[in-house]
Amino acid sequence: MSDESDATGGRPARVQTLLAHGGLDPHGYHGFVNPPVVHASTVLYPDVETTRTRAQRYTYGRSGTPTTDALCDLVSALEGAEKTVLAPTGLAACTVAIAAMVKAGDRILVVDNVYNPTRKFCDGFLTRFGVETVYFDPTDLQTFRTLLEQPTAVVFFEAPGSVTFEMCDVPAIIALAKAAGAVTMMDNSWATPLFFRPLEHGCDLSIHAATKYLAGHSDLLLGTVAGNGEVIAQVRKTWDEWGENAAPDDVYMTLRGMRTLDVRMERHQRNARIVAEWLAADSRVSRVLYPALPGAPGHNLWKRDFDGASSLFAITFKGRPDADVVTFVDSLRLFGIGYSWGGFESLATLQPAHAMRVTMDWPQDEAVVRLHVGLDDPADLIEDLDQAMAHLG
Repeated sequence: MSDESDATGGRPARVQTLLAHGGLDPHGYHGFVNPPVVHASTVLYPDVETTRTRAQRYTYGRSGTPTTDALCDLVSALEGAEKTVLAPTGLAACTVAIAAMVKAGDRILVVDNVYNPTRKFCDGFLTRFGVETVYFDPTDLQTFRTLLEQPTAVVFFEAPGSVTFEMCDVPAIIALAKAAGAVTMMDNSWATPLFFRPLEHGCDLSIHAATKYLAGHSDLLLGTVAGNGEVIAQVRKTWDEWGENAAPDDVYMTLRGMRTLDVRMERHQRNARIVAEWLAADSRVSRVLYPALPGAPGHNLWKRDFDGASSLFAITFKGRPDADVVTFVDSLRLFGIGYSWGGFESLATLQPAHAMRVTMDWPQDEAVVRLHVGLDDPADLIEDLDQAMAHLG
């Protein structure tokens, strides 16, 4: 991102300046730098006529406050979007976006390496309401073309997938889907708007679990959906009908966390590269699934389309007994065992990759350990991984 129209008086601004100034209006709040944290349900009107016409900026706490506006303005500026909708969790952002675009009898295509809670929503909620979900292999464009020969309401994808990190050809996926009349949605939580901006590639909606890198401190839950025109207007309508309100303190803390997003992502990326390169050279590791690493699956697509990489990737152990891999994870000292990512701390989880897909095969004897590399010194993280691997036998 070089120059963008932002919230700093209409002047062009680069991404670091957007992060420092976007969504701020100090002179609107008596000179205080940050916007107020507005805890509100009831909003007062001056007279009955205004209650009938709703002719004032704020009408009810659920519909928006100065706090939510500040974060929406910043995210919209980063995404190149007209509007942003805030949801109480990253999953809620995914589900409200999909639900806004479908009706009973519709069919949607979802990438097979999708975030598992999104899969559960598709297989559970959508199925009960008569929406069919068909999963596609992100690496098989020919089959994807064939699937689009049937009417398709939505194409939902991630790049890379959040467990096994396969890359899809994002511009090709979007072009094919749009030619078929489908609404395109990308869960872009891995890359953040700093390293990839889906809307610039023609995607209709860019979705983030702001819980992760945007907020950055593992202390809140939040989701964002950014887009343009009638698509984001329909998302906002569904969001309002579902009552998907984000908590004011979480909104404020996300806004505060985003002021350092560029600095944190620079460190995350540097640390991850150092750790990933060390792991790639270790014979005890079968594969390193990190698109930013030369030779890794999807590296060429990542290099062509992305401006950087986050610090979430996976390693595999082939032919190792499950007990050995469990012991490896349990032996880690600096990597906590936890299912989230994007915070300052390093995390590790053992992932059941073979059980989380329906169109893509995964070897039963290749265990997947997902790693999130935090802001620790990478030398210490390498020492931790080394001592834990001594338990592999």
